[in-house]
Amino acid sequence: MDREIRALLSRLRALEEEWERKAEARQTEFRYRLERRRVVFEQAIAERHREVRTGMMRFLRESPLSALFTAPVLYALVVPLGFLDLAVSLYQWICFPAWGVPRVRRGDYLVIDRHYLGYLNPVQKLNCSYCGYATGMIAFAREVAARTEQYWCPVKHAARTQGAHDRYRDFLEYGDAGDFEARAEALRQKLRDQK
Repeated sequence: MDREIRALLSRLRALEEEWERKAEARQTEFRYRLERRRVVFEQAIAERHREVRTGMMRFLRESPLSALFTAPVLYALVVPLGFLDLAVSLYQWICFPAWGVPRVRRGDYLVIDRHYLGYLNPVQKLNCSYCGYATGMIAFAREVAARTEQYWCPVKHAARTQGAHDRYRDFLEYGDAGDFEARAEALRQKLRDQK
């Protein structure tokens, strides 16, 4: 059974790598490049983006009232997200070095680059930046939590969990007590050895 699962995981990782290669090929198709995490479009494409941009007034006029009325609730989440950002950052800066666990690079998860899209108006750019921050912050916090779980309790749950993090695949099977401490320590060491 373990061999079959490892083979499936290997195929899954190969598919993820193929998806990444295809996603990178899209840069050529849409004619942009990355320069120090900044997106630069070819001049003709940048001009075309500006031409198709919806003006602010038209955008606001055509927005559903439900979107306009719920915007304050949406943006109010920036306060707890900011607090989570600070708390998770402090947590990993204090705990991870004590455990020998490499810290999570926040910048790998918080990617805010949609404001470079010339076809978005300022409100759309703000919305996209906010969503990029929110989803990136949750992903950052999730990775910090995943490393903590791998260090302290790398055991799968009895019930299937929705959206398990990538580290979960390597966790020990629920109920498999055989050589538990040694295998858990091996997963801790794998985490410590991670670059």
